[in-house]
Amino acid sequence: MKRTVLTFIIAALLLVLPLLLGQVSDFWLHVVIMIGVFSILSMGLNVIIGYAGQFALGHAAFYGIGAYTAALLLIHYNLSFWLVLPIAAVITGFFGFLLGTPVIRLRGDYLGIVTLGFGEIVRLIFVNWIDVTRGPMGLPGIPAPELFGFTFSGKIEFYYLILVLVVITYIVINRIVHSGIGLNMLTIREDERLAESIGIRPNKYKIMAFTIGAFFAGIAGAFWAAYISYVSPDAFRYMDSVNILAMVILGGSGNLAGSILGASILVITPELLRYVSEYRMLLLGLAIVLMMIFKPTGFWGEKHRKLNFYGKARKGEGK
Repeated sequence: MKRTVLTFIIAALLLVLPLLLGQVSDFWLHVVIMIGVFSILSMGLNVIIGYAGQFALGHAAFYGIGAYTAALLLIHYNLSFWLVLPIAAVITGFFGFLLGTPVIRLRGDYLGIVTLGFGEIVRLIFVNWIDVTRGPMGLPGIPAPELFGFTFSGKIEFYYLILVLVVITYIVINRIVHSGIGLNMLTIREDERLAESIGIRPNKYKIMAFTIGAFFAGIAGAFWAAYISYVSPDAFRYMDSVNILAMVILGGSGNLAGSILGASILVITPELLRYVSEYRMLLLGLAIVLMMIFKPTGFWGEKHRKLNFYGKARKGEGK
């Protein structure tokens, strides 16, 4: 009962939030929209890291593939945004499959280095494939979405769109991780040899995790391209991948609500520290270090989950 009431209150606040922020400043409404974008990115990465246990450092590349795919289709082919959105997600998911296939046998630092290299290769393609991407100049003039003749011309419309996308992402990923697929991923994360001994194929679920994470990064990228109406390689750097990773770890690996919390913290905090611009990144970094020392599972981390021989969480243990 309490959970239902709390859900209703949160939903009501989210519905009226743009009306309240719009009276204060369009800037803070933009900040909230970016929280939505990074929430989708961090939930997708959480599937790879928190549930499948794969250390990935190139998630910004998938974000960029989704954004550039959407931008090119919208500019050159004049397709509807509502058609481009799933196309960008599927194409990005395919690149996740392509990356996951050769790296599934790697673990730990080696996997991180390879995914980092993938991210840099993709960024360099964006920079140097000038005939398609216009290189550092980027792609301007991306048309805004239209729905029943109404054009999304203001931040309030984009706020409600990203809110719907975040809710859909949460529901879909939540269903996946609480299904047999999610339990198999958790088994692989806890003990890969045990998983193999009971008939679970780790490679299959690792590739699946990369594909799912990339698919939702493509959705975030397509939305961002339409919202900003401009894409350039500068938005998909290595530090953006690290930032998304920090959101997952800070909020809580293995918990989707933690991903949203981590995204909220790491998007809002730098803006609140702008008045000490010379030291804000130092203060933010110090806060993250202290967080990892005193609460290593994150603000909303998954409790340690013991798995029985069949890969199912024991009753009363974990979430």
